[in-house]
Order: sequence, then C-alpha cells, then structure tokens
Amino acid sequence: MLTYLLRRILLMIPTLLGISMVVFTVMAMSPGGISAQTLVGGMEMKPDERQALLSYYNKRYGLDQPPHIQYLRWLNNISPIGFVTDEQGKPGRFSFVKGMDLGDSFQYGRPVAEILAERIPITLLLNLATIPLTYLIAILVGMKSATRRGGSFDVGMGMSMMALWSIPTMLAGVLLLGFFANIQHFQWFPTAGISSREAQDMPFMPHWNATGFVRGYLLDRVWHLALPVLCLSYGSFAALAKLTRTAVLENLHADYARTARAKGLAESDVLWRHVFRNSLLPLITISAGLLPGLLAGSLIVENIFSINGMGQLAVEAVKGRDRELVLSITWISGFLTLIGYLIADFCYTLADPRVSYD
Repeated sequence: MLTYLLRRILLMIPTLLGISMVVFTVMAMSPGGISAQTLVGGMEMKPDERQALLSYYNKRYGLDQPPHIQYLRWLNNISPIGFVTDEQGKPGRFSFVKGMDLGDSFQYGRPVAEILAERIPITLLLNLATIPLTYLIAILVGMKSATRRGGSFDVGMGMSMMALWSIPTMLAGVLLLGFFANIQHFQWFPTAGISSREAQDMPFMPHWNATGFVRGYLLDRVWHLALPVLCLSYGSFAALAKLTRTAVLENLHADYARTARAKGLAESDVLWRHVFRNSLLPLITISAGLLPGLLAGSLIVENIFSINGMGQLAVEAVKGRDRELVLSITWISGFLTLIGYLIADFCYTLADPRVSYD
C-alpha cells in the first residue's frame, strides 16, 4: 500500500505540470496575451508614469520575454527546488531549499500566498459542509427507495430527484435569493456573505440573556451558509440518491444476501451489514469526482451569494488577466482534485477487503 501511495504521489507532479502548462498556453494565446501593455491599459497616466509601470512589470514578472521563458520562470518560482532569483528576476545559484514563491498578484498588488490563505478556508468550509449533507440525504433516500421499490415513496422521490438534478445551479441560486432572502417575500436568510459583522463580537454558542436570544457566532455562520450549501448540494444528492437506489437494488437480490437471509439474519442486518457495504463502491467512485464538481459549482454560488472564496477570486483573476493568481488557483484546484482521487482509492480498501494495492 505504501509503495502504491508513493507512486501515486509522484505521478501527481507531471499531472500538475500538464494542467498548469495547458492553462498558461491558453492565457498566452488569448487575444492580447499576458503583457505589461494589457495590464496598464485603460489607466489614465502620464507617458513617463506609464513607461515606468511597464518597465516595472517587465522586470518583475518577465512579461517582455517569450511565453515559454515566462512559464519556466514561474515554474522555477513555485518549485521548492530550483534557481534562486534576485529582485530583477535573474537566476542565480541552484538550491534544494529555496522555498516556494507564488509571486505577487497583478490585480491586488499583494502576495498570492496571502490572498489564497484568506480565500481557501472559505471555499473549503462550503465544501466540507456540503459533502456530508449530500451523502447523508443521498444514502437515506436511496436506501429507503430501494427497500420500498415501486411504492409511493420510491415513485415520489424518483420524480423529485430527477427534477432537482435538472435545475441549473445558477437558476436555483437566484430563486433561493428571490424567495427566501428578499424583503418582498420571506426574508428568512441573509443575501450575502458567510457571517455578519455583529457576529464577530458574539460568543461562539447561542444563548439567552437579559435582552433576549443571542444566536452566537456558530448559529450566525450556519444561518449564512444555509442557502449556499443547499444550492451546492441539491444536484449532487439528487444524482447520488438515484445511484444509491440502483446499487442497493442490485445487491439486495445477490446470492450473498439470500445466503445471509437463509442463515436467519434479520432483514435490517442484511441491509446494513452486507448490502450497504457493497453498495458503497459506486458511491466512492462518484466521490472522487464530487470535489472537483463542487469546486466548479463554487464559481457560480460564491458569485451569486457574494462570498469571497476561491470561486469569486478565480472569476476576478481571469477578468483581470492576473497570471500569477490564475496559475496558482489552477495548481491548487488540480492538487485537491488529485488528492480526492487518492482518498477514493484508499476508501475502496475500507469498503471491500478484496481490494488491495500491494
């Protein structure tokens, strides 16, 4: 198992290189490309100020060099092993411990590492709240639909899941805001952000005091995340519920399930101790692609609900042609995706003892 993990981790390196190379090529071949002229375009400056800014961008980021040189320079900066560069970007001695440098953002004028450190926890919080909810609803609905095949619950849930899966995320987000956050309708939830300013001074847990009920920081965060998490999860649990139903139905009539019943085991034991475990395999397969799908969905959801996460940052970086930021976001998203596939492979061994990577 250890050998397999090491091999998979080593294979991540060329995969991430290929992903970053494709993204860099697309940016370089886009109309206007990535140059100092495109970054200062539209700014009202004097000619000497404009020329000084152009010179700064060219020296700092090497934008006046050929695209392949720019890519190799960026690759050297983010690699912990490589050539140490000076303030002008010229390579010097080779070092094995030079550290990683994601560069500075063109748009924000700040180190990319600082910006990502602020935005990544927000997107991870959205996804970590979405994944358990997705699988909980999908497993409960799928298991109950399979055990009551052809009944009113099965038919009703089948139609409901199909309808939910067909609704675009953008439309669902706008409808949720329009009905549940609009002052003209219910206004049960906030329209933007993941917490209120007042929550920063509140205690963590909700409680009662002399003025009444205080929701606390935790409940305020849940209140703000309710609509975004629902918008991110409904399509995933709708598809997973149908998949769970199919997998459970297939295993309910398998030979090992009939043998377990013949031995006198209760139907609940057969369902949860035998059938459910074998039905997890297709769910684990789908989970490997669930994280990339949620990251892609965050692009839409974070913009609709004005959440300052990785999704909104990616949109702003692409609009501003922020090369350093776009490449760093791509690298991190690709890394998380590959980690998701690696975790899925590991979960196979937990669900099915016959699976071995030795």
